Amino acid sequence: MKLYDSKAVARFLDITERRVRQLRDENVIAEVRPGLYNLKDTNHRYINYLRKRNPESEESISYNTERAKLVRAKRLNEELELKLRENQLHSTEDVETVMTDMLVNFRARLLAIPAKLAPILSKKTSQSEIAKILKSSIIDALNELSDFDKTFMTGEKHNETSHH
Repeated sequence: MKLYDSKAVARFLDITERRVRQLRDENVIAEVRPGLYNLKDTNHRYINYLRKRNPESEESISYNTERAKLVRAKRLNEELELKLRENQLHSTEDVETVMTDMLVNFRARLLAIPAKLAPILSKKTSQSEIAKILKSSIIDALNELSDFDKTFMTGEKHNETSHH
C-alpha cells in the first residue's frame, strides 16, 4: 500500500496542508504512520465528512424535487420538438448545410461577374457607367445572399427530398 504525505493529500483534496492537519486533529482523517496517509481511505473519510456537514447532499434530495426536474426537462424537450416541427427552430446540421450551400453559390456568383461583364464593359468608355454596371451586379449577388429565409426554406425542402 502506497502512503502519501500531507502535501500530496492537500493537493489531492484541493485543500491546504494546514487544513489536512486540522482534519487529522479532528479525527476526520487518520494517519497510517506519523505524517503519512492512505489516499483512498483519506478521500473516503473526507467525502463522508463533507456529506455529514451538508445535509442537502445527493442522498437527501427528495423524490419530488427530482421528479419536478425530470418533468421540466421533458416539457422543454417537447417545446423544442414542437418548434422544430413548426419551423421556428432549426437543427445545427440544417443551418450548416444551408449556409454552406448559400456561401458556395454566392462565391460562384461573384466569380462569374468578370466573365459575364467583361464583354459588356470592354465596349464602355465611361468610368461612371462601368462602376454602375459592376455595382448593379454586386448588389444582385448580395441581395441573393441576404434572402436567408427563402434560401433556408428552399435548402430545407431540398434536404428533406434528398433524405427520402
